[in-house]
Amino acid sequence: MGLTGKVLVAQGGGPTAVINQSVVGAVLESRKFPQVTDIYGALHGVRGILNEDFIDMTECTTQNLLDVAATPSSGLLSTRDKPDAEYCKKIFEVCRAHDVRYFFYCGGNDSADSCRIVYESAQGAGYDMQVIHVPKTIDNDLKVTDHCPGFGSAAKYVAQAFAGVNLDNRALPGVYIGVVMGRHAGFLTAASILAKQYPDDGPHLIYLPERPLTKDKFLADVQAQYEKYGRCVIAVSEGIVGPSGKAIAAEFTNEKDAHGNVQLSGTGALGDMLSEWVKSGTSIKRVRADTLGYIQRSFLGCVSETDQREAREVGEKAAQYAIGHGLSGSVSIVRVGNYRVEYKLSALKDVARESVHMPDKYINADANGVTPEFIEYVRPLVGPLPTHARFSAPKVQKVLNK
Repeated sequence: MGLTGKVLVAQGGGPTAVINQSVVGAVLESRKFPQVTDIYGALHGVRGILNEDFIDMTECTTQNLLDVAATPSSGLLSTRDKPDAEYCKKIFEVCRAHDVRYFFYCGGNDSADSCRIVYESAQGAGYDMQVIHVPKTIDNDLKVTDHCPGFGSAAKYVAQAFAGVNLDNRALPGVYIGVVMGRHAGFLTAASILAKQYPDDGPHLIYLPERPLTKDKFLADVQAQYEKYGRCVIAVSEGIVGPSGKAIAAEFTNEKDAHGNVQLSGTGALGDMLSEWVKSGTSIKRVRADTLGYIQRSFLGCVSETDQREAREVGEKAAQYAIGHGLSGSVSIVRVGNYRVEYKLSALKDVARESVHMPDKYINADANGVTPEFIEYVRPLVGPLPTHARFSAPKVQKVLNK
């Protein structure tokens, strides 16, 4: 029958549009097992566990759970704490004091590492406890899994944002630069390609952190696109690097988050610098830049159906693996066919801490765009997108201004 005791669920790191689906999936599935005595939710992730700041989700109605599942951001609130071994030992002690036998933590690779340390602490103390990492990140940079819940919805927002910007830029031509999240992985920026509907639509250029960028190449690319189309829409990753391999944005700040990561966005400095490059290096004067920022993560009304379904299912699988089969690990998504997924349980050590980058096959030879293989990869994760149209009518012959 498995271990009898409580379930504890928590969320860590940056919110996404579908992370609540994973929590609710885990809670609803856990309710099916008679050995589960109560289901707790930790407020503010691992920090909440340390402070014993719990809510009793056993008391949530099913409708309340479903309503929160459909709500973006972290319903249990989040944290940027990055636990070390001593921190995780305290987490384990709290879990043992509350008779927690199943711990589900939704987060990225740092959260996977926290799960690993907590699980090893329990093993070292001879305490039977299953720990499951439930994948989540808009950056789509976790190892093993084909893709990450949270990415599809953020990618949908990015695609729609660039589609709208493209329409604006076509009406009032110039150069537009949009800086997109994703840190050192280019997946989210690359998703802007889905904005293209007509051959002359933007983004006309896409720059990813997997390829170094020089000022000369950037200006040559922009000039070429501007001469071809009379305008240029550019998607740029916040993590783009120079020839040295160092993030260009790191030149503007020494600020780091609790995980020790350099804050690559949060200001408009990178976009402003690239705009100045264009203004000073070409004759183009109408240049604008935006940094999309946090708006990408939890935008209401812009959720991928595929993303929310898979986010729910990885939560359900967490409960099945831990409670039903007595296993610990990280839930991974396996792509099969066109388009279906299956789930498997990966070792925590295989997912923890390290991240992945965009594969070379997804980046074009000129290092300023993506390949058809990437479009094939990302389209089913985003799902249907709004379309736009143009007037289809012949021009009238001029009389005075021939």
